[in-house]
Amino acid sequence: MATYECEVCGMSVNATCGKCDEALVNGTLNLDDGSAVQISECPNGHGKIKSPMCCGQDMTAKAAG
Repeated sequence: MATYECEVCGMSVNATCGKCDEALVNGTLNLDDGSAVQISECPNGHGKIKSPMCCGQDMTAKAAG
């Protein structure tokens, strides 16, 4: 499971899918304009969300383990 952490205040969060309770995994969504957005997605295909924000910026995904 990816743990997202705020680089400003140190807050961290884990997330699970509301449909199957599986841990969301960190990923990247490549946009048509060539930019990339950090996302969290259900490993069972139930959807994806933009990764969480804190202190006005995207939280950073930390490696599991």
